[in-house]
Amino acid sequence: MVERYDDTDLTAILKAASDPTRRAVLTLLAQHGPMRVTDLARHFEMSLNSVSKHIKTLESAGLVSRKTEWREHLIELHPDRLARVDEWFKDLRSIWALRLEKLETLMTKDDRND
Repeated sequence: MVERYDDTDLTAILKAASDPTRRAVLTLLAQHGPMRVTDLARHFEMSLNSVSKHIKTLESAGLVSRKTEWREHLIELHPDRLARVDEWFKDLRSIWALRLEKLETLMTKDDRND
């Protein structure tokens, strides 16, 4: 049975990161640090408005934040939010490790019976 817990954060993070453009924005911010929206937009063949919509989705998931200085909007990555995804993968890895251990036990048991 699957254990139920509040995974609202995880769902929002995975949904935001599901789009290739948004993943590219996250990668650019990880590589270069905080960037202006206009500088981010130069990396994509889409309008500034479209890039801004992608950034808003990332903001909603808490993956980035926007700091406004005069007319400049700086976007900053919050990599700590991605730790939630890593926790989920750790849970999955531990489940698979247990399953593989059981399989190995069964296989070695059959080998001993031959």
